[in-house]
Amino acid sequence: MKFAFLLLAAQAAAPSSGIDGLPIGPLPQQSLPARGCAAYLFSTGTTRTLAALATADPGTLRLSIDGKVIDLPRTGATGSAQLGLNAESVYRAGDMVATVQMTVELRQNLTAGAAVPVATLRLDREGRDTVVVPLAGLVGCAG
Repeated sequence: MKFAFLLLAAQAAAPSSGIDGLPIGPLPQQSLPARGCAAYLFSTGTTRTLAALATADPGTLRLSIDGKVIDLPRTGATGSAQLGLNAESVYRAGDMVATVQMTVELRQNLTAGAAVPVATLRLDREGRDTVVVPLAGLVGCAG
């Protein structure tokens, strides 16, 4: 009886379906964009899964926040651009601001894309803690 109670208590206290207890959850499988390029960014912590998709045209960021897949429009970008993706891009919708910083490396062994060896996602939401997630991934471009 005590075991059943402890099991129920542990389940109630378990983190949401986010990546490593964060409000950012895994994205389902994503297709290549119809035009331009997109960065497929994976979490690099304990759980490795697709965490963000940044498209160059139109400039959007797809995330799963609190179990809901959302697209944030790009509202600003700075730094050098490779394949239409800037070193730093800011995405905003309502009271949510997401900032993605990434290094895009063109490599001879990759065609129609590039590597993203280092990236970070910073998520700011009014009235909530700021979350910073380390990422890495690949850029894929439409044929």
